[in-house]
Amino acid sequence: MSAPPTPPEAHPGTPPGPDPVTDLIRWAAFSCALVPVVLLWYGTSLAGAAGTALGLAVVTAVCRLLLRRSERGARLLAEEGAPQRGRHHRTGPGAHRGGRRSGGNTPAG
Repeated sequence: MSAPPTPPEAHPGTPPGPDPVTDLIRWAAFSCALVPVVLLWYGTSLAGAAGTALGLAVVTAVCRLLLRRSERGARLLAEEGAPQRGRHHRTGPGAHRGGRRSGGNTPAG
C-alpha cells in the first residue's frame, strides 16, 4: 500500500496547479464561440447567432468579474486572520453569556 499523495504546496520547487477560475473562463469563452456556430449550423439567422454570442460574452465577463472579486475578498480575509463569527458565536464586547444576572433593572429585583 502506497502513501497518500502530498499536496503541491509541500514541494516548494514545483509550480502551483492550474487556476480553476481561469479554466472555467476558458470553457466559457469556448462556449461563447461554439454556441453561435451550432446555431448557424442549425439554420438560425446570423443576427440571432451574433446576439446570442454577445449575450454569452457579457454573462461570461460579469461572472469572471464576480469570481475574481470574491477570490480577492477571500484572500484578504485569510491574510487578515479575521475571526470567523457564526450566528451564535458572538465575540464582541456586547456578547451575552446567558444565565441569570443579579441587580440592574430586572423586574424580579
